[in-house]
Amino acid sequence: MRVSLKDVAERAGVSIKTVSNVVNNYQHVTPTMRARVQQAIDELGYRPNLTARHLRKGRTGIIALAVPELGNPYFAELAGAVIDAAARHDYTVLLDHTRGEREQEVLVSQGFRARVIDGLILSPLELEASDLSGREDDVPLVLLGERQYDLPYDHIAIDNVAAAHAAVRHLIGRGRSRIAYLGARTDSANRPAHLRLQGWREALTAAGLPAPDELVGPTGGWDRGDGAEAMARMLDSGVRPDAVFAYNDLVAIGAMRVLHERGLRVPWDVAVVGFDDIKEGQFGAVTLTTISPDKEAIARLAVQSLLRSLGGSGEPVGRELTAEFRLVERESTLGRR
Repeated sequence: MRVSLKDVAERAGVSIKTVSNVVNNYQHVTPTMRARVQQAIDELGYRPNLTARHLRKGRTGIIALAVPELGNPYFAELAGAVIDAAARHDYTVLLDHTRGEREQEVLVSQGFRARVIDGLILSPLELEASDLSGREDDVPLVLLGERQYDLPYDHIAIDNVAAAHAAVRHLIGRGRSRIAYLGARTDSANRPAHLRLQGWREALTAAGLPAPDELVGPTGGWDRGDGAEAMARMLDSGVRPDAVFAYNDLVAIGAMRVLHERGLRVPWDVAVVGFDDIKEGQFGAVTLTTISPDKEAIARLAVQSLLRSLGGSGEPVGRELTAEFRLVERESTLGRR
């Protein structure tokens, strides 16, 4: 049979209210009493009924996370961080992926699962501000990523321009001067690909280096195959960079494969920097230097923002929250030591 608060109270010799105060981590319980109740909880194996607790507050205890692609290691790792952050507040996370399609992002944002979730964390690629300006669903929404909407929803991102700038400065510091950017998109104004291209260009300009169009490699997507195709296309055109800054780690990994096939050594002939710090980049034949966004901080800020809205604090929403990043130096720019 399920152990109840009454069972714990009887074992500890205290009131049910005292047990409830301990379970809910209220501060006005003495350390001695808390230890006494905790001992009874451990002995009986009591587990709180989280469903009942949420229902008493008129909630489901579920939040949703919608990302473009769960098969992308960055989003898979971010999802894991969100699940961990939500669990610390006794919330379960419902995962969804939109395939980066505007229609799916609109459907998710307009609350097609509103009756089963308390809040939504959405990482959009194609969603426009007009899609959200008339949003009628009252489920709290938090936005992730670098799309800028100027709408009353908390938005969490890293500084993509500064991150790209740091990546290119690192390559310049390693003596590279013909630094290519792989992952450009012609339709990506105010989106990550555009912002990272901006950081690439600004860093080269600040160093007095050229940033010719021939060193910009557009891609149809941002997977390994897209990076391989862009790198092959650039080399086939006769352009020979001495370094590559890639939109993400997957593009970088694809590019490194082509460089290997063409007999170019990483990093001696061509140094490479990626973006996202996915686990795969740590275990290749040549480990990948990369920009590492603080995924745990992004997840923590997103969950905290939702809980803040659910708590009815009355504080304004629409904040721009920035998570930190760092450059992780590995063999693709340093070589083996």
